[in-house]
Amino acid sequence: MRKVSSAKAGSLPFFTVVTLMMLMAACECLQAQSSGITTYCNPVDINYQYNFEQINENISYRSGADPVIVNNNREYYLFVTNSGGWWHSKDLLHWDYVVPDKWPMEDICAPAALSVRDTLYLFQSTFTPRPILFTTKPETGHLQFFNRLMPEMPDSIKGPWDPDIFWDGEKDRWYLYWGSSNLYPIYGIELDHNNRLVYRGKPKELIYLHPDKHGWERFGPDHRGTIIPYVEGAWMTKHDGKYYLQYAAPGTEYNVYANGTYVGDEPLGPFTYAPYNPVSYKPGGFMTGAGHGNTFQDNYGNYWNTGTPWIGVNWTFERRIAMFPAGFDPDGQMFADTRFGDFPQRLPTARWTKSEDLFAGWMLLSYKKSVVASSARDTFPAQNITDENPRTFWVAATNSPAEWLVIDLGRVYDVKAVQVNFADYKSNIFSSDSAVYTQFTLSSSVDGKEWRTIADLTKEKRDRSNAYIELPSIVRARYIKYNHLYAASRNLAISDIRVFGNGGEGLPKTPAGLSVRRDADERNAFVRWKPVPGAVGYNIRWGIRKDRLYQTYQVLADADVMLEIRALNVGQEYYFAIEAFNESGVSSLSEVLYLK
Repeated sequence: MRKVSSAKAGSLPFFTVVTLMMLMAACECLQAQSSGITTYCNPVDINYQYNFEQINENISYRSGADPVIVNNNREYYLFVTNSGGWWHSKDLLHWDYVVPDKWPMEDICAPAALSVRDTLYLFQSTFTPRPILFTTKPETGHLQFFNRLMPEMPDSIKGPWDPDIFWDGEKDRWYLYWGSSNLYPIYGIELDHNNRLVYRGKPKELIYLHPDKHGWERFGPDHRGTIIPYVEGAWMTKHDGKYYLQYAAPGTEYNVYANGTYVGDEPLGPFTYAPYNPVSYKPGGFMTGAGHGNTFQDNYGNYWNTGTPWIGVNWTFERRIAMFPAGFDPDGQMFADTRFGDFPQRLPTARWTKSEDLFAGWMLLSYKKSVVASSARDTFPAQNITDENPRTFWVAATNSPAEWLVIDLGRVYDVKAVQVNFADYKSNIFSSDSAVYTQFTLSSSVDGKEWRTIADLTKEKRDRSNAYIELPSIVRARYIKYNHLYAASRNLAISDIRVFGNGGEGLPKTPAGLSVRRDADERNAFVRWKPVPGAVGYNIRWGIRKDRLYQTYQVLADADVMLEIRALNVGQEYYFAIEAFNESGVSSLSEVLYLK
């Protein structure tokens, strides 16, 4: 998280031995299905906490940023900036909020978290000495001091802000990485674990940004800003003997916040810029931005990369949390899969072979569909809830059970999931407590006359600002109705209700006429294609090999059939392709074009 420009801011039933062994082998694979839920949808469905940073400005909103997910004893813990606690999950689908027994300091901003054996370490961003905490029972919220205070940073170097603590298990050595600035670099230093993780030696300068060579490191919407970009959010991953020092750029604001990496043979370098950067990038779609997160492995060995999608309505740094499948190719190329990154994704129950196979194939049915509401304030119409824009929203005349919305999908579809995204409009909540929760029902109809309840959250006692509801079975419906019951905020505001499923009219045609031209400024390329009748949108895909088109820019079909990509690296060759999608599925990929 950026703060300032210079340095930021019982017993078992009887089984035969063979049966028991089979059960033990399979239990983990069934874990994610224990509730019948098999998918998730970004942003992650947790009870995002109301902010306190803007109390003096009287601005109130939910937010989450700078995520770190740690696998500790085969369970998962999610730490998020200034959230008063953390979240615990056994399956990466269901998250329970944990309140610590006591904070020995102020709340944690841009946290560092690390699990070594049975111990979870926790450290906050700071400019002055702060303690390192640890716990062997993070699910209880009990924290202890590992040390009372880290020493002053040597050589008057700023930080450590946005820290990451890394343990090299093969060498049993510890390291700290940090930095959040548009003036200073990402630093690294070794820590002495035998001496309460005090510093060993002096900090090393590891990463500076080079926006003149790396287009994606340029600030602003679609990299069109003039502000000096920020490097922040360091994270170290060791894979196959190589050290991947990850970093976020160019800044939280706007759609292009991304994660990149440098690669080295030693924990403190030297490091080499990865030509395939950025690693995790999501400039288009409903939730944009994928920067400042971490990389972790689940219980099956699959890699994940977390990030911070941007909302920015009530405050520049109003954000949410996302999680994308990631991995490494045999030659060491690191990647994260953000294609359809805010559509329903299946949570793996084993080691996957292709990340794109996790995409559920449930398509967006609600885009720009007609909406009728019980009421609406003049400047916040109900139609905003189907525009795929979290920065526009509907505001009801009252916050009462009398309010409702009906989306007309236009015809009958197989509906499989619904995501309800609340917004904060003139909210007056500055801390989350037992009264902060959301309650509603969802109903469906084929004819708009006879309705049946398909989801009932009227007994919900947690705040689900981005509630994702996977339906237990396919619902045939043309109309989807939101029936309001309770929200703690002063106003009832909803940015988007997103309906997912499939139609029956066939896949879209592959877009024809794809052309890609590189600008005189090699950081930019111009992509054009011909429109596809009935398409909901397109994915422009590119990468440094024909079989590794890991970058995706999603464009909805009512936008221009032209896009300027401004995220390329100077001197790097690329391959481009395009696919269309509609309410039935995705077209085949176009021919792949080489771009010198």
